[in-house]
Amino acid sequence: MEKRTTEQASLYDHLEKMSTSEILTSINREDKKVPEAIEKVIPKIEELVEKVVEQISVHNGRLFYIGAGTSGRLGVLDASECPPTFGVSDNVIIGLIAGGDVALRKAVENAEDDDTRAWKDLQEYKISKNDVLIGIAASGTTPYVIGGIKDARKNGLITGCITNNEGSPLAEAAEFPIEVVVGPEFVTGSTRMKAGTAQKLVLNMISTAVMIRLGRIKGNKMVDMQLSNKKLVSRGELMLMEELDISEHLAKTLLSEYKSVRKVLEKYKNKPKS
Repeated sequence: MEKRTTEQASLYDHLEKMSTSEILTSINREDKKVPEAIEKVIPKIEELVEKVVEQISVHNGRLFYIGAGTSGRLGVLDASECPPTFGVSDNVIIGLIAGGDVALRKAVENAEDDDTRAWKDLQEYKISKNDVLIGIAASGTTPYVIGGIKDARKNGLITGCITNNEGSPLAEAAEFPIEVVVGPEFVTGSTRMKAGTAQKLVLNMISTAVMIRLGRIKGNKMVDMQLSNKKLVSRGELMLMEELDISEHLAKTLLSEYKSVRKVLEKYKNKPKS
């Protein structure tokens, strides 16, 4: 049986005999391969991003991620960071993990082996053909993810995937597959390493590009971010000071009144200074 790339033996051996410096240097050497692998598939990422933007902007759709283990956690992480960063509802990008939220902290036995479970989980969100589903699986063989993608396609949804092996069942099942082949892991089979890093970077690219295309960034600033702590309030005040050329006191006053950087900018950006 031919081993998948993510299961192939590490290029390094006798790891237990390495010094700490050798371990860290070797891991870093492998990590440098990740952005190069992603660069090769940017056109594939672009295709998927364009579809997501269209479904959300034209059809009022949503973006769903499904995965198991590390892949599932990364999807949930990306989805959970969009509301505070871009000011969108937590119902715009949604991440689901095999085994439910308890699996975020603790492995749930056999959760990823049920190929009917993902579609059942998605039904709780009344998923429809207006939405987009992206399956995430390093191996490209996870039943939970493949089953969810197949069921989604049967029901008319646009589907994509992020995987780290070429020619996997998951890539075959998805309409817009993204295959980021980063090679064997430093610790053989430990896909929380390079494969996970690649998935995180691609998810960053997808959600950030989608939000920018949907108008959630102005210039290069997060003008719709939720002002949920002192650091973000201070960042908002600084944005206003720079954009409107106003004092810190006035920035604080305006942000306190309008509770939104965008609202202040829309009202005062072109207003003559008194």
